[in-house]
Parts: sequence; C-alpha cells; structure tokens
Amino acid sequence: MDHSTAADSSDGAYTVLRRAAELAMEYLRDLPDRHVDAITGYDEVLDLLSGPVPEHPTDAVAVVQRLAAILGPATIASAGPRYFGLVVGGSLPAALAADWLVSTWDQTAYSRMSSPAGAAVDAVTERWILQVLGLPAEATVGFVTGATAGNTVGLLAARHVLLQRQGWDVEADGLTQAPRVRVIAGDEVHPSVLQAIQMIGLGARLVERVAVDDQGAMRADALADALAADPTPAIVCAQVGNVNSGACDPMAQIVDLTREHGGWVHVDGAFGLWAQASPRLSELVAGVERADSWSTDAHKWLNVPYDCGLSIVNHPDAARAALGATTSYLPTSTAREPGVLVPEMSRRSRAVPVYAALASLGRPGVQALIERCCDHARRLADALRDDAGFIVCNDVVLNQVLVRADDDETTWQVCEHVRHSGEAWVAGTVWHGRAAVRVSFSNWATTDDDVDRLATVLRDAAKALRTIR
Repeated sequence: MDHSTAADSSDGAYTVLRRAAELAMEYLRDLPDRHVDAITGYDEVLDLLSGPVPEHPTDAVAVVQRLAAILGPATIASAGPRYFGLVVGGSLPAALAADWLVSTWDQTAYSRMSSPAGAAVDAVTERWILQVLGLPAEATVGFVTGATAGNTVGLLAARHVLLQRQGWDVEADGLTQAPRVRVIAGDEVHPSVLQAIQMIGLGARLVERVAVDDQGAMRADALADALAADPTPAIVCAQVGNVNSGACDPMAQIVDLTREHGGWVHVDGAFGLWAQASPRLSELVAGVERADSWSTDAHKWLNVPYDCGLSIVNHPDAARAALGATTSYLPTSTAREPGVLVPEMSRRSRAVPVYAALASLGRPGVQALIERCCDHARRLADALRDDAGFIVCNDVVLNQVLVRADDDETTWQVCEHVRHSGEAWVAGTVWHGRAAVRVSFSNWATTDDDVDRLATVLRDAAKALRTIR
C-alpha cells in the first residue's frame, strides 16, 4: 500500500471537511438577518450547474466552495427565525451538530448487527418520545422521513389488524380478494393521509368524508352517523393540528365512537401532537393518547434537521407484521430492531438528532418551545386583529394564524410583497373558499421582535397595495 497516497487523501478529506464547516458556520451566522426569500432562482442555478459530467477530477474544496456560492443564495432561509410559511422548524444547535455526526458515522441503522450504536440510540429515543408526548409506554416508534411516511406506517398497521380480525393475511395474500376495509376522515383531512391511503392500496377515492366545524375539526356527531350507517369496522383518520387553523379533532369522542364499532383510530399529528408536551395546551388533544397509531414530525416543532418524522404504533406486533422483512444476510433478533418498524431497510440513524434535541432541551425546554410558538401566534393575531387592513380568520389555539386582507387579489399580493421584501416568508392558502395569508410559528429562534417585524411588513404591504389601487 502507498502510505503517502493514503496520507495525502486523508489530509485532503480533512481540508474539504474543514472548509465545509467554515461555510456552514458562515451561513448560520448570517441566517437571522439575511433576506428570507431566495436571492437567485431556479433557472439561474440550473444554468450555473449545467454542463456535461467532468472528464477529469475536480478539487474537492473547489467543488464545495462552488456549491456554496451557487446554491446558498438560492436557498430560502427556512431554518431562520423569520420564516413563517410552511410548518417548518429550524435546527436546534445540538440537533444540527448531531446530524453532522450521523453523516460522518454513515451507519446502516437497520439492526443491532448492522449498527449497535444506531439500534441503541433508536431504542432510548423511542422511550423519551413516548414520555414527552404522553403516549403509552408499550407503543413502538419508528424514525421515518416525515409525517407522510408516518401516516403510511400507522395505516399499514391498521390495515393488518382489521383484516387479520377477519381471517385475512394481507401481507401474504394481498388485497385482490381481501375483505373490504373502510376508511373515514374529516373533510379537512391532510393530503399526506390521502397519499398514504392510495399508496397502501385502500383507494383515496374510497375515503368516506365526514363534516367538520368552522375551524376544520371533525364533528363527532357526523362521525357517529358514518359509523352507524355501516357495520364494517373502519380506520378512522383523526387530525390534531389542522394545517390552516391549528384546530384539533375531538379525540376522546372519536376514540370512544370508533372503539364502540370495532375500528382503529389513526392520528395525523404532524405538528399538533406536540401539544401533548405542554400541560397548558394538552387539553386541546385530550384523549389522543388512547388512539391506536400516530404520525408526527420531529423536523417541525422539535426543530431537528430535515428529514425526520415519527411513526408511532400502540400495537408493536402489528407494526412488525406489516413492515418486517427477513433476509439471509441481515439477521435480526426477536427483540426490538429499528429496521422492522419502518419501510426502509437502508436508513440513516435519524434518532440521533432527535435524542440530541430532547437531551439539550429537556422536558421543560420542549414545553417552553411549544408554548413560545403559540404565544407568538397570539401576539401576531392581537397585533393585526384591530388593524383595518386585516381580518383574523381562525381561532388561534396553537401556532397557526390565518389573516385576510381586503379581497382575494390583495391577499395573494400581500403574500408576494412580504416574500419579495426579504423581511419574512409567508404562504397563501384558501380558507372557506377565500384567500388567506397562513402564518406558522415553529422555529426555536423566533423572537417577539421577529413577530413584530412580520406584523409591520404585513401592514406595509397592505398599505402599499391600497396606495397603488
């Protein structure tokens, strides 16, 4: 072996990694004050990166520096404190640093055999998640890409159980001649749930929709009527945290009704499930701990780097039956193994940044983070509620605020004006048939000053548009 070549290669690796860390630190340092919207666009980036595959190697430091120079300005500062568009958290310092280590270790976190480290941190973090969210200690947690994958896992487990009760082995025999499985959801069901339903073969078009109230929460009386109309056991997809209003379905009633009819309750709690971590807010989701499965995101309110979601199932055997695979070269024990609880065999150790976030915050820190974001939502709503230019459209119960300007056109233009200003980033939505500005508070670094800056830029945008008109 040419030891000098190996040494040179090692030195080169350290050099490029050191430079990448410097560039990352520069980005993070500027993040709180930078223009929030992307400075350069898709077409410009495409032009700069395009061309044939290089015929000769390129210095690694040069590659990284070029990527930072081209892609950095084209990023939206969604990790920063003035991003309020999609429900997106930032990255807590401990979680971000831990995620760097995950990439460095480059483990296949499938089993105890493939990575003792990955399997152990997965098991410990599972216990911590269940404790923080107040969910049953016997439940199992899978660390997946996001709430879409989490919904898929929960619904696969539900499908397994409801068909097994009817004597059908869906994993072995498929759905072609299987008994019918009903799926019921509220009219405001999130698209990720419908996506999961279509992926597991239950048919998004076959989902039975039930009425919701004026905040988008499922009406218990409508669910009762739907369950009574057909004796077939159903998967009931409940929601805590409507993506527009933040409203939560009446979980205690939903669980009671579904149990009475022999069904399964799956909870889409992408962000709203974290209300369980706050004694002040947990009443909004009372009864959610009695469901059968849950999906939530860690990269939203827990503020770990993308991508990291949690699939939680209160019937571990059902999760393993629905997802587990056996191979001759990847033996697993009969005890807990991470890879049999999720769809991916090849998987990074997503539990590591979750562990780091929970360890750095502690239970009080998680509670404070959740409550602070909700306080920010109320602060913005209070600032705009008496403003002649805006109407607050929703009951602000969690971290979501919907505001509407004079008319639909003005409302859409306000969103664009705010984004182009670089002061903040907000998204438009449609609520009760009319345009609204949707503001989501999820970032650990957002301050009251950031909220006030947002209120100011919203007012300025509406004022400027009225002047033009």
